[in-house]
Amino acid sequence: MKTILTVIGARPQIIKAAAISRAIKESFSGELKEILLHTGQHYDAAMSQIFIDQLGIPEPDINLNAGSGSHGKQTAFMLEGIEEQLDIHKPDGLLVYGDTNSTLAAALAASKIHIPVIHVEAGLRSFNKRMPEEINRIGCDHVSTMLFSPTITGMENLANENFKLNAAPPFTIDTPAVYHSGDVMYDNSLYFSKISEEKSTILDDLGLRGKDFILSTIHRPSNTDSEDRLEGLMETLLEIAEGNKTPLILPLHPRTKAKLEQFFSGESLMNRLENSEYFRFVPPCGFLDIIALEKNCSMVMSDSGGVQKEAYFFGKPCLVFRPQTEWIEIIHSGCARLVDADITKIKEGYEYFKNNTDLEFPSLFGDGKAAHFICKQMVKHL
Repeated sequence: MKTILTVIGARPQIIKAAAISRAIKESFSGELKEILLHTGQHYDAAMSQIFIDQLGIPEPDINLNAGSGSHGKQTAFMLEGIEEQLDIHKPDGLLVYGDTNSTLAAALAASKIHIPVIHVEAGLRSFNKRMPEEINRIGCDHVSTMLFSPTITGMENLANENFKLNAAPPFTIDTPAVYHSGDVMYDNSLYFSKISEEKSTILDDLGLRGKDFILSTIHRPSNTDSEDRLEGLMETLLEIAEGNKTPLILPLHPRTKAKLEQFFSGESLMNRLENSEYFRFVPPCGFLDIIALEKNCSMVMSDSGGVQKEAYFFGKPCLVFRPQTEWIEIIHSGCARLVDADITKIKEGYEYFKNNTDLEFPSLFGDGKAAHFICKQMVKHL
């Protein structure tokens, strides 16, 4: 029996962890034991606990309650707490997802005391080191012993950084295993799609059943912490919604809500947003509700890596409010556009996808069995 300490800290990681936890429960319960550590990086219940409840992953065995803070303060707190838990539990491997501060803190803590790091979503690159996530994902990859890339592009990125794609076991931090595994989020989207149809009531709750609508999410500090960028995005979304008489649904991330209140409380923009017939803020959504919105909308506009990819899974065009993306395949497919916070590009992108509905969405993210493949390799090589 191999013991894995899984570290989660943010909404996307909780969702990804559901796929691995489900695979362990269904097929590897006699070979893998999972200990779940939540750093508390996302501490708002609407951004964290609701996903644990809905997705059926076990309650975390450990919660560090890190909360918010500067990158240095938050990462240092988590690194110390994770190291203490690694000393206590002495797992055979540490499993991390993605590119958050939780990911980097966990990878550093484990690698420095010679516990193998398993990185799911390895090899992703935006090629913009001004993004904290880019630093986190590069740092994690280079201290990992097992790297699981969801895409061919990810494999190519790792090869370009001198990773050996055909290394032979035994695997170590110096000679790691590198796999093209497919995407655990594709596993989840397939699995939870049917459950969403049965359990989500959000379309009826919002009066959207059978209607054309746009789904938007905004949460990245690069968009929320700049008053000019946030104002430009909100003004443009409001104009698109009202000009086309098409509902635009924006689940409001706590950070975005706080910045809107800080910058625009009592001002004309907030009054127009809150009183618009077509632009609609809604509270943060659970995964089943997000899936329902993604599957039934006509278009997605988001700065979220996960949401832009889920849009692709469900055959929806996406405008990406970032200058670069780690999911470059969906841009190359012609099914998404990088528009940053450029008002002209956003409007042009909206008109393009509104008038071009015969898009093709080729299979890019595996066969829906990535979690099973990852578990099989952990059993074999840890």
